[in-house]
Amino acid sequence: MKVFRLDELDVERAGGRGAYLRFLKERNMSAGLFALSPGDTDPQTPHDQDEIYQVISGRAELTVGNETTTVARGTVAYVPAGVPHRFHHITEELRVLVVFSPPEP
Repeated sequence: MKVFRLDELDVERAGGRGAYLRFLKERNMSAGLFALSPGDTDPQTPHDQDEIYQVISGRAELTVGNETTTVARGTVAYVPAGVPHRFHHITEELRVLVVFSPPEP
């Protein structure tokens, strides 16, 4: 079993001075913590993997392909591989648990 504490992961992510921290990579999946502040630009480009987002905290808009929705704590969103997507109009510090399958390189 592997157990992770979100507050500890967030400290590690912030210490690395990046928006994303991958904390798990297994044969069939990987997981990370993604964080953006109000005014930040989401640098993502389409991925080769399917992706699940679970918003842990914050509020923003998420555009996937041609669809846009508001996301906040408790939102879970699926992004198919190869589809352009990004968070924008971030109004509260955004923290998102990200799961990729298959794992990101």
